[in-house]
Amino acid sequence: MNFPDWLTYIQQRTETALHAILPAANLAPTRLHEAMRYAVLDGGKRIRSLLVHGTGGFLTHARPEQLDRAACAVELIHAYSLIHDDLPCMDDDKLRRGKPTVHVEYDEATALLAGDALQSLAFHALTEYQVSTTASGQVAIIQLLAQAAGSHGMVGGQAIDIASTGHELTREELEFMHVRKTGALIRAAVLIGARAGEGASEDRRRRLDLYAKRIGLLYQVVDDILDAASDTATLGKTAGKDASHDKPTYVSLMGLPDARRFAEELLSEAHDALTPLGERANRLRELADFIARRTS
Repeated sequence: MNFPDWLTYIQQRTETALHAILPAANLAPTRLHEAMRYAVLDGGKRIRSLLVHGTGGFLTHARPEQLDRAACAVELIHAYSLIHDDLPCMDDDKLRRGKPTVHVEYDEATALLAGDALQSLAFHALTEYQVSTTASGQVAIIQLLAQAAGSHGMVGGQAIDIASTGHELTREELEFMHVRKTGALIRAAVLIGARAGEGASEDRRRRLDLYAKRIGLLYQVVDDILDAASDTATLGKTAGKDASHDKPTYVSLMGLPDARRFAEELLSEAHDALTPLGERANRLRELADFIARRTS
């Protein structure tokens, strides 16, 4: 299967799996369940689920059904984080994935509860299906997701982001923030895929970790570039909001040309990390290119 066909196939698999795992909209409390489905379904590129499948499907002999469940867990955490990031007390965004944000479409309280419920559902998804063939592997997968989502990962990065608004950061400080806010969940997607099924060897996991750290940062650098250089219709979210909110970004720190050069450096480093893994890592190479070249 060529890369574009595989991309569409995994995105469709993930959508189907998410549709099945989310509570039905007609189940009480209906407004909450409607909001959860609204936030998760019919949107996004599913980068994180693609990374789970791209790692586990080619490097650990994991079954597609195992990877579906792991991918759903990561996507549910991601969706919860977007709901909360968009709230008026955070970034106060009105548009996400080309449609009104959850608190705009429903209300602030429902959005907050929907995010809470999606976070809980993500971990429930990993406790009722054996993603790894071993108990220790299953526990490691749950730990990876918990660490990525917590105060040393995504939530911690968001806290630093809020505190940094209106302040200039050094490149090291900016990387410290984004390794957590954006990179932690992307890294977890790769490492969860590496633990699925029979699991990858420790040496392979080290190589995959290097790759994951580079593409996690790459994703954020590209995001900063797109926010500065693209438009709202293309992005499906409000363009230029980082500058309007006086947030530190790689573009504000380095300028647009240097930020683009930095993205190319990160892409090259991601490819280098995969070299010892041979052809089995080709999907991950293609995904790194896809992240670097995306337009939204």
